[in-house]
Amino acid sequence: MIHLGNYNTLEVLRSTSVGVFLGDGEGTEVLLPNKYVPDGIDLGQEIKVFCYLDHMERPIATTLEPLIIRDGFAKLKVMEVNDFGAFVDWGLEKQLLVPFRQQQIKLEAGKYYVIHCYLDEKSFRLVGSTKIDKFLNNDQVGLEINQEVDLMVYKKTDLGLSVIINQRHQGLVFSNDVFKNVRVGDQLKGYIKNIRPDNKIDVTLQPIGVEALDFNANKVLELVKNAGGYLPLHDKSDPEAIKESVQLSKKAFKKAIGILYKKRLITIDEEGITLTTED
Repeated sequence: MIHLGNYNTLEVLRSTSVGVFLGDGEGTEVLLPNKYVPDGIDLGQEIKVFCYLDHMERPIATTLEPLIIRDGFAKLKVMEVNDFGAFVDWGLEKQLLVPFRQQQIKLEAGKYYVIHCYLDEKSFRLVGSTKIDKFLNNDQVGLEINQEVDLMVYKKTDLGLSVIINQRHQGLVFSNDVFKNVRVGDQLKGYIKNIRPDNKIDVTLQPIGVEALDFNANKVLELVKNAGGYLPLHDKSDPEAIKESVQLSKKAFKKAIGILYKKRLITIDEEGITLTTED
């Protein structure tokens, strides 16, 4: 079976004037046009290709790598808006359509949006949507507290950042857990902070507990090294100055420099912290 909107490993069946036909071993064939046929490819050889629908809505293969695959999420640029909807660049010749009915807000040409790609069951076409929430599912989470996860920010709210967890779950990073500038579409590492009885997931951008102390201590140590061995911050510095400089809360910063001080890696005075060793 050939999976539209995804990568497929297919066998080269025959060569024609327009390209080579690839097969899945089950009788289904798809054309790989000449411009994508690698030099020296032989009959019977297997090749990894991406399959989608061309301008005539026919299945076609390409060796180009798309910016998004079926059931995935990515930040994409709107290239054109017409009577059918918005067309976004997903790295292929034919742009991906985001129909008006699948736009959370009206999309504008030249701007970037977080897009979900899916196969429309009625039209059997690959289309995009900015209605991200409806494509995320927290019914079977299978995550653990403090587990490291991949995040994509898709919306800012009054509470904080709405994020996509591991390309399938919905989570929230509360504003008081954000200590750096983050934009919609950014991809980050995060850590599961809490999974509520209703399966809502709270996420933080730093590890929790003892691991966080080591993580933050190493982070501060690297900042001191990169600053030439001195950082004009200490345990009594203004919280906003700490947040802007090291992207940590004052509490986390104080714990971090406390670890470094106990290990005799830094000294602390009323002016700031100074490196005492190269390691």
